[in-house]
Amino acid sequence: MASHLKNVALVTADSPLRQGVDLVIDDAGLITEIGPNLTTPETHDVVDGRGALCLSGFVNSHNHSPLMIVRGMVEDKGFAPAYIPNVPQGHWLSPDEALALARLGVMEMLCAGATTIVDYYLHPDALAQAAHEFGLRAMVGGRIMDMDSAALSEGRFERDRALGDATLKAALDCQAKWDGIDRITTILAPHAPDSCSRDMFSEVARLAANSGKQVHTHLSQSQMEVDQVVAREGMTPTEFLDDLGLLTSDLIAAHCIFMSDSDIVRFGAAGAVVTHAPIGNASFGAAAPIVKLRDAGAQITLCTDTKSADMFEAMRMAIASARWRAGMSFDLDAATVFDWATRGGAQALKGHDATGVLEVGAPADLILLDPLAPNLCPVIDGVGIVAHSGSAANVTDVMVAGEWLVRDRRPTRVSPEDVIRDAQKVCHDLWLRAG
Repeated sequence: MASHLKNVALVTADSPLRQGVDLVIDDAGLITEIGPNLTTPETHDVVDGRGALCLSGFVNSHNHSPLMIVRGMVEDKGFAPAYIPNVPQGHWLSPDEALALARLGVMEMLCAGATTIVDYYLHPDALAQAAHEFGLRAMVGGRIMDMDSAALSEGRFERDRALGDATLKAALDCQAKWDGIDRITTILAPHAPDSCSRDMFSEVARLAANSGKQVHTHLSQSQMEVDQVVAREGMTPTEFLDDLGLLTSDLIAAHCIFMSDSDIVRFGAAGAVVTHAPIGNASFGAAAPIVKLRDAGAQITLCTDTKSADMFEAMRMAIASARWRAGMSFDLDAATVFDWATRGGAQALKGHDATGVLEVGAPADLILLDPLAPNLCPVIDGVGIVAHSGSAANVTDVMVAGEWLVRDRRPTRVSPEDVIRDAQKVCHDLWLRAG
């Protein structure tokens, strides 16, 4: 439905806060006018923003929505659930269990202000189904790997060709079924250089070249990964991907923590994309060399990587971890990380319609923040207050392509009570199984 959003305070990365602004949105979900006291066109639904901060929806560039199951249980055990013994693993999940968990993960990301997400894991059909039900933009992939996942959680790297065949088939089946359906697009998602063999990555490279799909993987997320790939290939993970022809601007790499200076230069020269996960990295005492990567030419996006869906927290942690790593340097600021969370993410990820900006002609992918939230007052610099003091709890309304998907903190398409009940039961049963 065409909308006229009245009386909001418009927050953008490259201009001062504009208060008392209206946005007119047409039936196609595009912004047609921005300005003060605009005349409401006929047939447009009028919504009073009550002075709320209005900003572009976040592009949350790396997630595994079913991994909500481990929240609060693994943060004190290790760096990633796939490498931790005695916790529920992806290969345990049935398609129905994956769907119940994906619905919870997607709902949290949407209600926290993400209008575009990247989501990949086992049972990709369930991830796409969950995103489709809630209505946000999603780039979905199947987690491709051919190292035995049970052995991996115990620190052993054992080739499992049957697993590789099965996960690759699931990923390609998801592409065939979901690519271009509603707001769903697809990616190729090999898990990591240590959990995929050279043969598997070579096949992914071939598929990417033939399809034009971006490749989304973990890269240098642990010293264990680096050591394993050096022992197996005689080169670092970054050099390995370059050797396969995958180190291009179509590579989206999560984490990028344990990189040498030469890795950073190589990655940046390729214009490859970092999906920066500062919350998860900090939880196990790590920080990516994100400023060095940016200065080397890498494209930077932000993500929450499932441990949290709070992109406000991710912006703050990106600043804090960069300043800690650089010894109190103030080279990274609110405007930069806000851009990474919105426009930067939209530009780096391909195949979707998001722009990450609020301007005439752009899709109306936007969020409203609670105008009575004390933590958002006083407001002088909109980007500054959002990045340094905002919270996912401040998000009251979310619009994607002109459609309200969250109103007054409740999803409009799906019952949150049902989602939480179903996910809680699945989590309870799987943790019992884990002992």
